Amino acid sequence: MEKSISSFDRSLDETFGLPSGDWKQYSPLTLAYIGDAAYELVIRSIYVKRENIQTNKLHQKVTEHVKAKAQAEMIRRLLPELDEEEEAVYRRGRNSHPYTKAKNATMTEYLEATGFEALIGYLYLSGRFDRMNELIARGLAGKKRGQ
Repeated sequence: MEKSISSFDRSLDETFGLPSGDWKQYSPLTLAYIGDAAYELVIRSIYVKRENIQTNKLHQKVTEHVKAKAQAEMIRRLLPELDEEEEAVYRRGRNSHPYTKAKNATMTEYLEATGFEALIGYLYLSGRFDRMNELIARGLAGKKRGQ
C-alpha cells in the first residue's frame, strides 16, 4: 500500500502543482483537519477491504473508531511509543484552542483527539505513511486487547 499512497501523493502534488511544506510550521488545527480525513480514510479502507457489507453497517463500525472518545483512548495507548517530534506535534494539537466541541466527548477527550488528529495529519503530509499506519495498527491492536 505504501507505493500506491506515495504514488497518489506524488500525483496529487504534480497534477495540482502543490508545494511541499514545513508541516511543523502549520497550525495544529490545520494538521488536525487533514489528519481527521486521513485517519477516517484508513479506517474506512480497513473495513471496506475486510468485508463487503451494507454501508450502514460499515458506517457503524467506522464511527466506533473515528469518534473523539475512541481517538483519545487510542492516543493514550500510543503516547509511550511516540518519538520526541511526534509527541511535540501531538501536544501542540492537544493544547490548541478549537472553536468547536464534540457532542459525545468531554473537553479533555476532544483535545486529546485533536492532538491525535494533528499527529496523523503531520505524518500524512510528511509522507510518513508507514509510521502513520504503524501507529494506527498498534492503537487498534491495543483496543482489541482492552488496554
